[in-house]
Amino acid sequence: MSDQRGIPRRSFLKSAVAIGGTAALSACVDRFGEPDVEQGPEDLSTLPDRQHAWDGSLSTDDHGNVTAARHHALLLLDYEGDGAPTEADREQVEQSFRGLERAYRRSNDGLLFTVGYTPSYFDRFEADLPGSVDLPEPEAMAPFEEPEFDTPDAAVHLASDHGQVVVAAEEALKGEVSTLNGVEMPASLSGVFSVADRRTGFVGEGLPAENDDAAGVPEGEVSEDAPLYMGFKSDFSKSQASEDFVTIGEGPFAGGTTQHVSKIRLHLDQWYEQDSRYHREATMFCPVHAEEGLVEGTGENMGDSTGMEEHSCPAHTEEHAREYGKVGHSQKSARAREDGSPLMIRRDFDATDDGRASLHFVSLQETIGDFAETREAMNGTDVAGESGVGQRTNNGILQYMTVERRGNYLLPPRSLRALPPARPA
Repeated sequence: MSDQRGIPRRSFLKSAVAIGGTAALSACVDRFGEPDVEQGPEDLSTLPDRQHAWDGSLSTDDHGNVTAARHHALLLLDYEGDGAPTEADREQVEQSFRGLERAYRRSNDGLLFTVGYTPSYFDRFEADLPGSVDLPEPEAMAPFEEPEFDTPDAAVHLASDHGQVVVAAEEALKGEVSTLNGVEMPASLSGVFSVADRRTGFVGEGLPAENDDAAGVPEGEVSEDAPLYMGFKSDFSKSQASEDFVTIGEGPFAGGTTQHVSKIRLHLDQWYEQDSRYHREATMFCPVHAEEGLVEGTGENMGDSTGMEEHSCPAHTEEHAREYGKVGHSQKSARAREDGSPLMIRRDFDATDDGRASLHFVSLQETIGDFAETREAMNGTDVAGESGVGQRTNNGILQYMTVERRGNYLLPPRSLRALPPARPA
């Protein structure tokens, strides 16, 4: 579907989200009209207290895999006040979030959002975070990376299938629009928070192919049905932890979770123009998958599982390194498990920030330590040096990525999402 100038609808909406602002919002409305989106409930107590409880509000595919919303924005925010937040600031922030919830149904067809807080934010309090919360400062997670660290006070993640909704919600939070979807906004974040950084992106069939003019991805190589730049789906339900698993279980922040956000630059020219399909399957999944032809297209044929355990890929990682001279990304990551469950939920999305192909890796886990354990397994330092496996080459997909930024956040339950103290009563 295109507008009157022949610009594909998907590309136009992606660009509008990336540009942001009231001009982009007006352009969306002028060309495509207001999306027909149901308003949220008047009684907000009907919503889950877990901010991160998105799965029940997202669509699923034919295999029961949860399908991500198509358009995303990450707003990194600085608190404008001095010292500990005031009750007036807390009330203003809470009312702004309630405005979003009343304006849009809580779903991918409406709006989903979370707000998280960094270690830097909690440093303003005399009391430390309770022992049930693991929220360290961000750090490099591999010997070969040198990322910069995100140290704002907070981050808001907005997600919707409608690019107009993401842009409108952002503008409402900034105080640039006063009405959303027919609902008067009771407050904004203006005067309490300022935007320190803004990141946007997309995920879903067709979007990466339509946005392959960014540096780092060769034009015309990404298949039309690929949901991500690397050409394969990643939303297999058996490769994701449950929301129950990643939820903090005790203490004043029970019902919350932790979030890690990485900004990763992609280098996919070799991936598509030099590497074979066999190599891509072997290093994304497992050498056995490539040998036996287990992956068709983007991997839709695999249902709800990458088949790691069924084909004993994690247990044979070192053996495969010696035999094939390469190991798979999913194969290595699947070694980080607790009672058979992955340790985290991925909610990442592709981007063209700065005109470069990127991935904003967003993960949820009960503790940042769970993310660190998963990342250590993915690094594959234990198999580097085996046959053709290097520290990054033939070691999963490491050589095609550069981690540029990292940040850690606490996502409190909804009842504490507005400028929480370190030790809630």
